[in-house]
Order: sequence, then C-alpha cells, then structure tokens
Amino acid sequence: MAPYRVALLDLVKKFASNQERRNILAGFIGYRAELQKVGFLTGFQWVGGSFVENVETTLHRPPRDIDIITFSYRPDSYRDETNWEGFVLSRPDLFDPQESKKKYSCDAYFVDLSLGSPTYLIDQTKYWFGLFSHQRDTSLWKGMLEIPLTDDTEVAALFGAGGTNVAQD
Repeated sequence: MAPYRVALLDLVKKFASNQERRNILAGFIGYRAELQKVGFLTGFQWVGGSFVENVETTLHRPPRDIDIITFSYRPDSYRDETNWEGFVLSRPDLFDPQESKKKYSCDAYFVDLSLGSPTYLIDQTKYWFGLFSHQRDTSLWKGMLEIPLTDDTEVAALFGAGGTNVAQD
C-alpha cells in the first residue's frame, strides 16, 4: 500500500461536492499558497482523514477539516537551526495544528526533510503512514493521497476565493 498520487486539481474536482468541502479546500489551497510564499517549493503532502472519505453517507455529516502532512525541505533562509526555530515559532498558522485548523481548516503537520537523518525520516513515515492508513474509530484500512508541492496558481484561479468557481451542488 502506498499513497495514491494525484494533482491538486484532481483533489478539487473529486471532493468539492458541497459548500463545506469547498470551504475546506479553499483553506487548503490558502495553506499551500502560504507555504510556497515563504519558500517551501519542493516536497509533497499526504492527505487523509475524513475529508477523503464519504462521511456524508457513513457518518451523516460533512468533514470538519482536511488532515495533511507536509514533507518538505526548509527554505534556504532557514537552514540554520536558530533561524528555523524562530521561524517555526513565528508561524503557528503553518506549524501548530490547532492554529492551522483555525485559519486554513487544515489539521497540518510538517516533516522536515532537511534533517537528513534516515532514522528520523523512517520513524516519521512509519508513524504518519500508520495513522493515515486506518480509520480512527474502526481501524479499517483506508487510502490516502499524495499531492506534490508545486505551483498552484492555475488551480487557485480556477477554484476562486471560497470555492465559488467550482460547480455548486
């Protein structure tokens, strides 16, 4: 089992099925735009949680957020540990899951590929893969998506603020 690779546009087309989902997607696109704005330009994100399930049918409610893990290298200006720590503390909207959820509807976590330790990377991958590959309540296997960190300008323009350009239900 491996994450299923998709483009951001594929995620939007598949999951923008109601206004709650469009609002969450608008937050996710905003989160990705902010990451790219501060220099996270290479890497990928794993997407999981109830957002990639049909919770409207199984749980009779829309998803409340989108669960993501960003695997990326630090921007060059934050390679130094002191600068990195200061940057992380100054951007809770990007690195504190509670704050990213409030601002972007993203339950967001970060794996720093710059650390270069294979043990760290293997441990992080095992942990997040185990968490994202099973439903929380039932422990049933489920899928997850992998989206590259690329320029989202085209998708953001198509999607529009608040998801207004995506087909309405």
